[in-house]
Amino acid sequence: MTGLEERFSRLGVSIPDVMLPASGIDMTRWAVVACDQYSSEPEYWEEVKAFVGSHPSTYNLIYPECYLEAGDKPQRIATIQKAMHDYLGEGIVQNIGKGFILVERYTPFEKHPRKGLIFAVDLEAYQFGKQVTSMVRPTEGTILERLPPRMEIRRGAPLELPHIMLLIDDPCRTVIEPLYARMSDFKTLYDFDLMQKAGHIKGVHITDERTLATIADALETLQHAFTKKYADKAPLLFAVGDGNHSLATAKQIWEEIKKANSGNPGIMNHPARYALVELVNIYDEGLPFHPIHRVLFKADKALLEKALQEAGAHIEPMPFAEAVKHTDDIHTTEHRFVLIHESGTRLVRFSKPQAVAATSTIQAVLDGYLKAHQESGIDYIHGTESLEQLAKKPGNLGLYLPPVRKDTFFTYIIEHGVMPRKTFSMGEAPEKRFYIEARKIV
Repeated sequence: MTGLEERFSRLGVSIPDVMLPASGIDMTRWAVVACDQYSSEPEYWEEVKAFVGSHPSTYNLIYPECYLEAGDKPQRIATIQKAMHDYLGEGIVQNIGKGFILVERYTPFEKHPRKGLIFAVDLEAYQFGKQVTSMVRPTEGTILERLPPRMEIRRGAPLELPHIMLLIDDPCRTVIEPLYARMSDFKTLYDFDLMQKAGHIKGVHITDERTLATIADALETLQHAFTKKYADKAPLLFAVGDGNHSLATAKQIWEEIKKANSGNPGIMNHPARYALVELVNIYDEGLPFHPIHRVLFKADKALLEKALQEAGAHIEPMPFAEAVKHTDDIHTTEHRFVLIHESGTRLVRFSKPQAVAATSTIQAVLDGYLKAHQESGIDYIHGTESLEQLAKKPGNLGLYLPPVRKDTFFTYIIEHGVMPRKTFSMGEAPEKRFYIEARKIV
């Protein structure tokens, strides 16, 4: 291991051997959105299947989660793993050598591009759970029941394709942004439009030791800043922004491999010890952070308002736009929400909240209400327009939640562990990672 590799290793990072499609492959057909998207819209995936046709595509290497409950799971997994072996054997995917990949991603929703850096993260530096102290940490609770089907897919697979996104807290923009300013200096690996009008993506290869050393420098500086700021806390360098369950799956499979090879002194060099990820600065202008709102169905406004008041809320009628403005106020210590129904809106204020996160405050009330009124249902909504439309239908109630602050995000994880469920979303479905790169894990 070189000195540079040792430096990265101490940061929980590895310089990966990356695999990409061979020259001549139609990249628009090759790249497919993360498998956990459109999970209630099988028609989307049928459109993808039709568009791909017989062309080489990551569609053949992943398991869209909308099909997880189908009865043909073993056959699908076998087909996926065979396709991986076939693509390797036929040279459809090829090793481009060691290096990081700098990514520029334009989406239909954001004015600025999202900038990312692809590398491999060391699973020895990652733990999942509510109160972990590892250098790489989850941002949401891991639902253990969601891991087995993902483990079945990864277990025995020769390749991994990442949709995991890690975040760094880099307000001075020292890690990724200086690389982006020099993007034209690096070899272009791909540059194409994504399917289904999902935008455009470009990737360049960073292989020279001088540039890689500057990345190590910047990450080490971030780590030292965290150590100085949180002297009594274990350092946190990377937070899992997306793909929490995928990274937990990779961790579980790695632990299985270690256990099965406990007597092998070389097992710690196994490629499954690492997982391919994309790193994004939480302050990136192209990275949206949206709250996830709530809609109740078959709900009684008076009963919900009573439950809110019993929990300590003050409720006052207010026009929607004004209530939203109050709720979005980042300077308030109150937890504020907007209650929406067909006859108007209310500003809901908790002056002395018991919970740290606003999401926890409101979810506790909603969970209690739903338990007491089992005829009612709940859904989690992205976007204000969709929320208003649904909330104003007869029998429905909507709750607009405040935004998640980027400048306190890492502090929350350090002080309190994982976020409450359904707290935030980083963009709409078409903005999620598309599978392009692969890496051998056997």
